[in-house]
Amino acid sequence: MGRVTERRRVIRIRDGAVSTRPDTLVAEEPMEIRLGGKPLAITMRTPGDDFALAAGFLVSEGVLASAAELANIVYCAGATGEGGSNSYNVVDVRLADGVPVPDITLERNVYTTSSCGLCGKASLDAVRTTARWPLDTSPDTPVRIEPATLSALPDRLRAAQRVFERTGGLHAAALFTTDGELIDIREDVGRHNAVDKIVGRALQQGQLPLSSCVLMVSGRASFELVQKAVMAGIPVLAAVSAPSSLAVDLAVETGLTLVGFLRGTSMNVYAGEHRLALSPAASTD
Repeated sequence: MGRVTERRRVIRIRDGAVSTRPDTLVAEEPMEIRLGGKPLAITMRTPGDDFALAAGFLVSEGVLASAAELANIVYCAGATGEGGSNSYNVVDVRLADGVPVPDITLERNVYTTSSCGLCGKASLDAVRTTARWPLDTSPDTPVRIEPATLSALPDRLRAAQRVFERTGGLHAAALFTTDGELIDIREDVGRHNAVDKIVGRALQQGQLPLSSCVLMVSGRASFELVQKAVMAGIPVLAAVSAPSSLAVDLAVETGLTLVGFLRGTSMNVYAGEHRLALSPAASTD
């Protein structure tokens, strides 16, 4: 199988001094996802947790909602690389007996990149019509989280990024309890892939919906990341950088708590502030 990291020769310049050295880079390879043998999507990803990635992608597309709906996921033996060996870059997802295979033509581009994810989603209806667990339907104990708990999450996320420590080139997504306890973390060249791996593992372990969890992501919060959180039943999404306008619109529409610019004790709450234990605002400019 593909490696998570690879070594490359680089020329290093520091204060005018030139030297050569090996550098550790994060691996990036294409992976094709097939559903019932039919090509569905191609994503650029960091090899590893491929089956979870495929499962999580199908959760975000409204195809899967529980482990019982999934028969199996396999690497396609016919996908060969140089020398006739299996490239491990094509996976086929089979649904359980009785689960209808949707006619997914994906009326949008089915090529996903490590930077922007699946491009072309232009409507809030994409989530409104397929979400299985409305976030406004509170569990027995409504989700509440302290701002101080949120403030600690970026450092805990960063401390758990093992591959980033060696490469500096990976995004991460982590699942926490509302008390700030780390549940799971996945790394990938794409934020959306890291989230899919988190959600896919939860589906495989029968843990969906993740209705009492907080999702923390490195980088920005795009529309797609909000969508993936909503589709997995996650009520709180926090990011170290900014959300997009459409991400905020979707968070408001679905009742998701969306936090951006989470750095130190500072943060911006864009939607769903009812889940945070906040003092009255000093002003409403």
